[in-house]
Amino acid sequence: MSLYPNYPLRTERLTLRPFTRGDVDAVFAYRRREDVARYLFDTSLSREECALAVQQRIGQVALEAEGDKIILGVELADSGVLIGEVSLIWRSVEARQGEVGWIFDPDYQGRGYATEAANAMLDLAFGPGDIHRVSARCDVRNESSWRLMERLGMRREAHFREHAIFKSRWDEEFIYAILWQEWQTLRAAQTPS
Repeated sequence: MSLYPNYPLRTERLTLRPFTRGDVDAVFAYRRREDVARYLFDTSLSREECALAVQQRIGQVALEAEGDKIILGVELADSGVLIGEVSLIWRSVEARQGEVGWIFDPDYQGRGYATEAANAMLDLAFGPGDIHRVSARCDVRNESSWRLMERLGMRREAHFREHAIFKSRWDEEFIYAILWQEWQTLRAAQTPS
């Protein structure tokens, strides 16, 4: 099964859309920040590195084969301001496994935008994506990220202790996941009757 979404994806307050070349400065505004890079695999990015990252993301809009990614810019619907990005990675075709992720400008945290955008990505994964299980992971110190996973209805499945060297220190990581049927139950409970 391949997934070619019809863009943009719209939520109550957000537009999720493919990246364009014009997004470099907006991405640089949050990816250059140390408080954003702290829990990411890369360091804070230069403008040139952001330009390369955006160029890569422009083509990451469909799932055709294992390992493919959909990475979308998240903008405020009322102003068009780019505030972050969300991703869906096809981890296993045979087992129908995916992984979601997000990076948001800290200036826009605490308003429910990440939850709204991540919900849209889970709807995509469990709907037209026909994925059975979606996971997410984060550094254990990244409380805002693992709390988001819990708000999404994901359960903590693993706590990897000192499993890799990350930025010159031992890394600890949480793995969360949710199954298709669990997502369907949650969404049914959220729908007014």
